[in-house]
Amino acid sequence: MTKLDKLLDKLSKHPKTFKYTDLKSLLLNLGYQELNKGKTSGSRVAFYNKRSDHLIRLHKPHSGNELKKYVVEQIYDELKTQGYL
Repeated sequence: MTKLDKLLDKLSKHPKTFKYTDLKSLLLNLGYQELNKGKTSGSRVAFYNKRSDHLIRLHKPHSGNELKKYVVEQIYDELKTQGYL
């Protein structure tokens, strides 16, 4: 099982915690690029998949590396809609 498979499996189980660094790795491996406006973007970040023309927007965690539960659910729904889960 690859790291990508493990991260998809973890996300599909609706975890209470999910690290932003794991999410970033997951999305990059699925073909998304991280978009932001440099140092002025604050906590907002977007991931864009050119192949599917799909955009995911979210807020990075402010303190620490753990995403909030609602963000994890949002990502789950987005990836399920795109057929990854």
